[in-house]
Amino acid sequence: MKRFHVHLHVADLDKSIGFYSRLFAAQPARHESDYAKWMLDDPPVNFAISTRGSGTGIDHLGIQVDNDADLAQLKSRAAAAEGPLLDEGQTSCCYARSEKHWTTDPQGVAWEHFHTLGNIPVFGESKAAVAESAAGAAACCPPRGKPVGVPVKAAASGSSCC
Repeated sequence: MKRFHVHLHVADLDKSIGFYSRLFAAQPARHESDYAKWMLDDPPVNFAISTRGSGTGIDHLGIQVDNDADLAQLKSRAAAAEGPLLDEGQTSCCYARSEKHWTTDPQGVAWEHFHTLGNIPVFGESKAAVAESAAGAAACCPPRGKPVGVPVKAAASGSSCC
């Protein structure tokens, strides 16, 4: 199964959780102090919000898959689209361990294709995330977390990844 993915940065997590829980008629499947995620079935959407960005709004879009074959197919399509392609391989971010790659559309919107391999207890496990988290910064992925030149608000600060 493929599931559309949307990640937004929000200013007030609790207020946004209340809004989206009523809008979707469902509570988040995952709720942390800085992050919430709904795994909706109708329509199939992985909808995530976090307070880790430098501003509010859409951080990135994507497609979540259930197997390696579908991920390879999406990677082939992304390469054929001739945008920049960043293959992160296995990585940890957004309270999950995933296999993923990124591309960017002509307007500069980052697209993530990923296969979730399991949950982790922290937002991200990269050295950059640990250092920035310790310093109180709002970041998860190292600066290479999105294709170079992506004019997405969060990409400029290296602040988001899933």
